[in-house]
Amino acid sequence: MKSRSAIAIDAETGAEIFSKDADEIRPIASTTKIFVAMAVRQHELDLDGWTEITKADAKSAAGGARTRLDIGQTFKNKDLLRAMLMASDNRAPTALGRAAGMDPDELIKAMNKVAKDLHLKRTKFTDTSGLRGNVSTAREMAIALRAALEDEVLRGIMHEDFAEVVSKDRYAKIGYGTTNQALVARKYDVIGGKTGYTKPAGYCFITAARFENHEIVMAFLGANEKLTRFGDFNRVASWIERGAPGSKISTKRPKRGSPKLETELVF
Repeated sequence: MKSRSAIAIDAETGAEIFSKDADEIRPIASTTKIFVAMAVRQHELDLDGWTEITKADAKSAAGGARTRLDIGQTFKNKDLLRAMLMASDNRAPTALGRAAGMDPDELIKAMNKVAKDLHLKRTKFTDTSGLRGNVSTAREMAIALRAALEDEVLRGIMHEDFAEVVSKDRYAKIGYGTTNQALVARKYDVIGGKTGYTKPAGYCFITAARFENHEIVMAFLGANEKLTRFGDFNRVASWIERGAPGSKISTKRPKRGSPKLETELVF
């Protein structure tokens, strides 16, 4: 296990299956955006409504990765959710907040309320995109993703590996592929999740996967390399698939003298 902190929990019961420094408070980068999604959904975002990308959205996204949402273009709100959750476009959060009747400060307040309602005491937001500030723990991010996946709209979007987004005037046609490489690889039955990266946060990945019709939510924070978080996911997923103690996935038991998870996951 190479991520700085990590956890796997049972989606149904919340029971911990595995953890590594899961309560360490860390920056969370763009995994932040699941809170944006939950906040605007709670504010009754009109999925079929249209929202224009403005200079204010560009300002909020300054310093982040390249955007594909140009100023002056207008997109359906559900497509802005796709741009945000699948490809992490940093102009989408404030645009979605505005579509739901919130300015950036109000959106941040709503995100913090989502965290409070989920009893996440170590999760704090000061920014809409995750580019600056925003902290949580692996445990609390897993709990948050479990809540986000209870929303069928968000669950459906996070399960898409590709979507074409078209502007209202049909001038812009943007193909978005997911950054969730575990979903793309299809080695495991991945339900959905979110990636993130900033220099302070490192490479982050929250995701959920199904094992024998049993859902497990995982969070990996603070990896040093881009692919490490997905490698860590594969290591934990393989261990669970083999019948990890506490996972309720299999009747198989580890052989006597077999190494513990902490040992198995050191590569």
